[in-house]
Amino acid sequence: MNIFERLVEHFHGQVKTAEALGVKQGTVSGWVSGRHGMSAVTALRAEAETLGAFKAVELCPALSRASMAA
Repeated sequence: MNIFERLVEHFHGQVKTAEALGVKQGTVSGWVSGRHGMSAVTALRAEAETLGAFKAVELCPALSRASMAA
């Protein structure tokens, strides 16, 4: 199970995940299937909405590169 599948499980479905994070269900489906990644803004929102159960840097690895460059 990938991190996005676990995120969907946390919110009890793709629709509820989309609603909680302010995106469309199709976007969530794209994360789960690996068609595309999660944006930094959405990853930070996910970390906040899950009270840290999911770390933004794990959802959006580009955040780790950005923090190393700063």
